[in-house]
Amino acid sequence: MAVKMIVGLQYGDEGKGRAVHYEAKNASIVIRATGGSNAGHTVVANGKKYAMHLLPSSIIRPEVLSVVGPGVVADLKILAEEIEQMKNEGVKVERDNFVVSERTHITFPHHKQLDRLYEMLKSEKVGTTGRGVGTTYEEKARRTNLRMHDLFLEPSKLKEKIEENLKVYNVLVAEANKLIEKNVYNEEKFPIITVQEEYDYCMEYKGKLQEFITDIHPILDKAIEKDELIIIEGAQSFWLDNDHGDYPMTTSSNPNSSGTASGAGIGPTLIKEVIGVIKAYTSRVGNGPFITEQLNKTGDSIRDWGHEYGTTTGRPRRIGWLDLVMIKHTKNTSGLTSLCINHMDTMGKLDKINVCVGYKYKGEIIKHVPIDKENCEAVYEELKGGWNTDGANTFEELPKEAQEYIKFIEDYTGVKVKYIGVGADEKRTIIR
Repeated sequence: MAVKMIVGLQYGDEGKGRAVHYEAKNASIVIRATGGSNAGHTVVANGKKYAMHLLPSSIIRPEVLSVVGPGVVADLKILAEEIEQMKNEGVKVERDNFVVSERTHITFPHHKQLDRLYEMLKSEKVGTTGRGVGTTYEEKARRTNLRMHDLFLEPSKLKEKIEENLKVYNVLVAEANKLIEKNVYNEEKFPIITVQEEYDYCMEYKGKLQEFITDIHPILDKAIEKDELIIIEGAQSFWLDNDHGDYPMTTSSNPNSSGTASGAGIGPTLIKEVIGVIKAYTSRVGNGPFITEQLNKTGDSIRDWGHEYGTTTGRPRRIGWLDLVMIKHTKNTSGLTSLCINHMDTMGKLDKINVCVGYKYKGEIIKHVPIDKENCEAVYEELKGGWNTDGANTFEELPKEAQEYIKFIEDYTGVKVKYIGVGADEKRTIIR
């Protein structure tokens, strides 16, 4: 029996979707475990680009069962629209190849408004996508939010639960609107949302999604008993983890490997591989510390070569050199068994490459990540670039400089690089 987990080790957008889609060719089930519609996964297969936010990256493989797990928070409207979009692109999305856990929490319209309200009140902005993901997790933790299972309640009971969930929102909005009226904040007023409005939202999308909603645990149990391959797909990345990342400039869930396993509902002893995905450089969307950031021509060039613009927001990503101190930190905290490094083709366009191998911190050089890493300065080692990966189908066929770059990463982190992305299409993946 094999369960493989694929997680990001930087700030997201490392190419997890590509890795999941590639691994899924031998899988029975792929389960998306955490995050919400703030996540953006892009897969290029057979020359066609597919962008997903809630659907697992395996959805374009009709023979695989794609699952939205209990740890995900799902915007019903976005999920329904994404299903319809995939169908229009010729992708099969039917009950026999796609299901949603009945335990998955629902993102409501008021969550998006709360997201905007909280960001308005903060003096230091997080740079949230505004998709209501963090506020859904907040109400999940407050034990008032609704799950997919609740869509099937009697109307009166469902309305009672919606009313309970809306109480805090409407109190906060009333106070926020007073401040807006006094010109304390230059924002549009927030709407009072009624129980009926959110009930209608539930009913509209229940009709479009109900065939997919089910108890996924018997499905997982059966696959585990039959020794079938299961892939757990992570969202976001380790340094956006709410416990272990750059708090408070993080997401609202736990995209580390332990949190991802929990979101899938699969115990740690069943997981045989943890594949950590990185880029040959670093990118970040939103605010927060970024020690190796390059606000210069080098950063601009990598952004353009790597098409570094957010799948969800379209925002240009912040770009920096590869930070191996960050990556090595995740070796034990994520239980890594191997690495997947993407954008090796992009990185080769530079003649000289810097790699962060330590931090200047409080008068000394350290090789760990402190809680206040915004006070760190990068220590670099220069490596030779200038390689071209065209035509390379094995590690041995890569140019010498590219091989040395990969070996340098392995030597520093102590983790083997097993997968090497040398082009946008998933077929341009080298396996060692």
